[in-house]
Amino acid sequence: MEQVRSAAYQPIEDYGIIGDLHTVALVGKNGSIDWCCIPRFDSPSVFGAILDAQKGGFFKISPDLPATDVRTRQMYFPETNILVTRFLTSNGIGEIIDFMPIRQSWDVGHPHHIIRSVAVVQGSLPFEMICRPRFNYARDEHTARLFDHGAVFYSKDLCLGLATHVPLTEDGQGGVHAHFTLHAHHRAYFLLECTSESDVSLHPMTARHFQKDFEETMDFWQRWLSKCTYQGRWREMVQRSALLLKLLTYAPTGAIVAAPTTSLPECIGGSRNWDYRYAWLRDAAFTLYGLLTLGFYDEAEAFMGWLDNRCHDLEPNGSLQPIYGIDGRARLEEFTLDHLEGYRKSGPVRIGNGAYRQKQMDIYGELLDSIYIFNRHQDISYDLWKQLRHLLTWLEGHWREPDEGIWEVRGGPKPFLHSRVMSWVAFDRALRIARHRGLPAPIADWMAVSAEIYDDVMENGWHAGTKSFVQYYGSAEVDASSLLMVLTKFCGPTDPQMLSTLDRVLRELTTDSHVYRYIPARAANDGLIGNEGTFSPCSFWLVETLARSGRLLEARLVLEKMLSYANHLGLYAEEISPVGEALGNFPQAFTHLALISSCYNLDRALNGTLLG
Repeated sequence: MEQVRSAAYQPIEDYGIIGDLHTVALVGKNGSIDWCCIPRFDSPSVFGAILDAQKGGFFKISPDLPATDVRTRQMYFPETNILVTRFLTSNGIGEIIDFMPIRQSWDVGHPHHIIRSVAVVQGSLPFEMICRPRFNYARDEHTARLFDHGAVFYSKDLCLGLATHVPLTEDGQGGVHAHFTLHAHHRAYFLLECTSESDVSLHPMTARHFQKDFEETMDFWQRWLSKCTYQGRWREMVQRSALLLKLLTYAPTGAIVAAPTTSLPECIGGSRNWDYRYAWLRDAAFTLYGLLTLGFYDEAEAFMGWLDNRCHDLEPNGSLQPIYGIDGRARLEEFTLDHLEGYRKSGPVRIGNGAYRQKQMDIYGELLDSIYIFNRHQDISYDLWKQLRHLLTWLEGHWREPDEGIWEVRGGPKPFLHSRVMSWVAFDRALRIARHRGLPAPIADWMAVSAEIYDDVMENGWHAGTKSFVQYYGSAEVDASSLLMVLTKFCGPTDPQMLSTLDRVLRELTTDSHVYRYIPARAANDGLIGNEGTFSPCSFWLVETLARSGRLLEARLVLEKMLSYANHLGLYAEEISPVGEALGNFPQAFTHLALISSCYNLDRALNGTLLG
């Protein structure tokens, strides 16, 4: 029975993604939409089979043939997020084109559409369509009603309309299904519309309407990507990463979600499952660096606007929290959905993220670094500068305190090295901004704090016995976050202590091109049982650290190997398992941001233009 249930789940890497800059849908190689939250990223799911194959709901179109008789392929139309799923059979070749039209008014109330076009390229194929939504994470009841041109699914808070010329019948499980046969060059269209109104009107697509939406959507993505200035060796992978980051952007505010999914496990059968449908301050510096490096200035300015608003919405004590909602909301209460079994029975399924309550001292460095990067593109306002001075006043009195750190441990706070390093970054970048702009600042005080933090790190963060920087003060264990000491310019890339730490990371945390964050059994107690896969951003940090230290051949080999672990569409989940499978939430923005930075800077190193 367990093997049957596991077989019902596709590998995480077998999904593509489409979206409309408010939300996304994950489309499997088998033609099934198994994850979609409407009307926005952090809304309850309407299709959630990726978290419970029996209860979660799905929208599947596939050849009505035994699975063993069908081979599948997926691709994107060039320079777009329009997805093609192809079915190769002995009877012919069929394909589905999936996309969500982009409404550029960014009106939060506009309807959301998923367009699915089914065609046969050669031969003749029978198809089966099943649309079986499950509203509010499969907690809300709904009714399905058939009409002449489709069906409407009514729940208490949301309605879905499925418009098509294909005759539908109810399936007895709250969904509808259809069986139809297409011959070469024939098409069938399915238009799924989300609305909060109960009076859904069904308007099936015609070939003319489909072509119009298709061309407009393709034009949007291709025009957007044409702004990309990167022309380096890994252009295709960098551009796909850019297209993904745009997909993960919530257009009304400019926020970028860490990933569009929740609770995809870092270990099959384990409990390391988190909700990533929010925006992390930690990603900020990587985000602005990536967007500005590639030439996406409008997106950088929109994201900077979201950051600016967070700086004007401080905690009562003058601090920031590490995670916010895409609309800026602060409360992200975490709870479990015990009625869902989780991906391949890897429960619990979590909604919300309790880490928003944590103290993570590194976020101030990441925030100031991102603002420093942006300020080189466009001057920040004096109003924001005043808020940053308030933040630094708070940090000056608290940087010595233990915290939960970059990895958001749940086993108790520690004096993490990375948090101290990023506290130094906060004051260093503030000093650079003040000197560059002539902004009023307590320069002498900030210089004194910066020097104190630096000396503290070098004295207490170095372990003479292991000859490396360690995860936290008093520990002997190494952590991959130490690689960021080079990327943030805390340490020079050829500093002997940094080179020794790099060698230890390669020796103890690296397998081929895969890098673990730390070894759970030996590092700080993260409050969880079980192991995890290698953390893909760390692998790209390793590439950049090697490049900056002059080890270009090693850097290129690690990068080329890591690029081979992307899925068939060039997408990455958070982690990679010991057997090469994707683990964790998918696709993950942090990984793609690190990929962009490593490709850009390794290019510069190979061209002889990268300074350490």
